[in-house]
Amino acid sequence: MKLVRADVKRFVLGDRQADRVVPRSGFTAQLTVFAAAAMAFLAVFAMALSLAAGRLATRWGDELAQSSTIRIVAPLDQRAAQTEAALGILETTAGVAFARALSASEQQALLAPWFGAELDLQTLPVPQLIEVIEEDSGFDAAGLRLRLAAEVPGAILDDHSRWRAPLVDAANRLRLLGWLSAVLLGASVAAMVTLAAHAALAANAQVIAVLRLVGATDRYIAQAFIRRFTLRAFGGALVGSVVAMAVVAFLPDASDTAGFLTGLSFQGWHWFLPFLIPLLCAAVAFVATRAAAGRTLKRLA
Repeated sequence: MKLVRADVKRFVLGDRQADRVVPRSGFTAQLTVFAAAAMAFLAVFAMALSLAAGRLATRWGDELAQSSTIRIVAPLDQRAAQTEAALGILETTAGVAFARALSASEQQALLAPWFGAELDLQTLPVPQLIEVIEEDSGFDAAGLRLRLAAEVPGAILDDHSRWRAPLVDAANRLRLLGWLSAVLLGASVAAMVTLAAHAALAANAQVIAVLRLVGATDRYIAQAFIRRFTLRAFGGALVGSVVAMAVVAFLPDASDTAGFLTGLSFQGWHWFLPFLIPLLCAAVAFVATRAAAGRTLKRLA
């Protein structure tokens, strides 16, 4: 127990004699700091991508889950009558909370992104749209389709299920891709730190041999390498995370017209999540350096 406390104290406060074993500058130091900073920078964006995809999946699911659309495809002289008939059916349908026919200006606004704001609906065979809002319990879509087919031949019910499921599934897969990218970045940090630790240990083989001759244990020597590489990884990851958060803060805010690409940011308490990356990076460096030091010291014995 006393040995563990001594190791913890040495790790936190440092040991100038042991720290001399580890080179303060050079290729291994630069590689560790740069790799940690670069991977942390990318990890912040992977985290932002994952969180944005999660918000997108939730929004698409909520907006489309309880809404449906009825299209009235009928000649102009019959369209008004069939629209009224469809609204009458919806009023008596269990599970329908609200239904209304969209005005011409609303339908024109829906088509404006594709055809322009000057579109004249009279020049196109655009069907009349009816917006249907469901209650929490929902309604019997199959039964409503049968009633519409019998009483309103020009009515077509679209419950958005064929649109909602692929969109939500795509957003969820994008969120999974973001977290998978973060895991791969963590593995890359571990690989880089392991290589740097091996190089530093090999370069100081003669110094390690001398330390052993004067009584230094492998535990004492390894502790010096573990501490130095852990702090390097933490410092580099902290810088990379802060820079990435600054870049993310200047990205455009979420916009309904521009869609997902303008929502790649953090919201609320999610801004604190990137600060976990330097801690995780330090933990990865600690484990990787400890394993590398153990293997290399055994080989040099």
